Amino acid sequence: MQSVPEEWREAGLTDGGKHSAGCVKRGEAEHLSLRNGTAVSDGGMEGEETKGEKGVNTGEETLMMELSRLVQRTVKESSWWERRGVDCSILAGAFLCLPPAFLLLGSSQLLHFTAGLLLMGVAHGVLSIKGTHLASHGSLSESQAWAEFWAVFFIEICGSFPAQSGVQGHIKMHHAHTNIIGLGDSSTWKVPCLPRSIYLFVAPLGLPIITPLVALGQLRNHSVLHAIRTVLNVSLGFYSQYWLLRHVSGFQSPSSALLCMMVCRAMFSLPYIHVNVFQHIGLPMFLAKQRPKRIYQMTHGVLNLARNPLLDWIFGHSLINCHVEHHLFPFLSDHMCLKIKPIVSSYLKEKKLPYQEDCYLSRLHLFFHRYQELMVFAPPITQLVGIQ
Repeated sequence: MQSVPEEWREAGLTDGGKHSAGCVKRGEAEHLSLRNGTAVSDGGMEGEETKGEKGVNTGEETLMMELSRLVQRTVKESSWWERRGVDCSILAGAFLCLPPAFLLLGSSQLLHFTAGLLLMGVAHGVLSIKGTHLASHGSLSESQAWAEFWAVFFIEICGSFPAQSGVQGHIKMHHAHTNIIGLGDSSTWKVPCLPRSIYLFVAPLGLPIITPLVALGQLRNHSVLHAIRTVLNVSLGFYSQYWLLRHVSGFQSPSSALLCMMVCRAMFSLPYIHVNVFQHIGLPMFLAKQRPKRIYQMTHGVLNLARNPLLDWIFGHSLINCHVEHHLFPFLSDHMCLKIKPIVSSYLKEKKLPYQEDCYLSRLHLFFHRYQELMVFAPPITQLVGIQ
């Protein structure tokens, strides 16, 4: 089995790691084996709760192991192109869109300039959202060195955020404690002081400015060397785009170049915020001491959005229409999540477990009309009677 980045060890997602709450040990072996396409024995997937029970597995572990074997078989039968190549080619395509985008932005014709603006916004969206998400999970390479490189490149240079904080926050908190009150309840996305219209339709446009400011706050928890590296990488990402707009696109003033940068970087910030709250907030929430078994936690607390051609490509399937699959098997690439979607959905429905789906506009309507209940007040605790 390939070694994994140090961030995953610290987050408790390796065989030797120990999470602070002890909740990621269940199922971690099958996740790592799926990531590398290797087999794992039933004993390797046995959680802490079954140790000392003389090999008797709980129903939850039997369900998770059975589903893992079905998914593992599909992963092992898939080619490299399906496991990683499709998503790598999409990211490469986004890079290839940048030269024509800079050239079109230098045109005096409105149609060409608009095309360049859209092309730049789409390319930045793919790199800063899809790229950072895949890189944070190490889904772009089986090599530890390359996984760490892509995490730094996409999260810091393209996403303007510390890679270490991004990986630990996403893996250690969000995935390990999905919808657990006070831990992974998506409260970081809540701003109760903002009215619903401002929060849903105006405030997200400030993400290009807010993100690096939040990044600076995160650096207090880093070593000096990590902080310096992050500042240099974030600055490199900003300055390289600014320099190219001035010297390739021909923007005459610094203010016009900066304005163009902000427009491109904020182009998909509205759906980005929406997607992050739509798929978890408003679903069952649990107390840390009364959390359900993992498969119940993920199937009750995660929702898939309907297929959307634009967001599927820019955000990736694992953030849109395969979010349930992603939370069950977080190290799989976007394309592999899409490939195992029929397997997971049919299995969960067969076992009478929830497989939650909704469309984007339906969730937007729900959040707009129930904003106070879902985004301002504390969420109610869900008790899954009979499966604890």
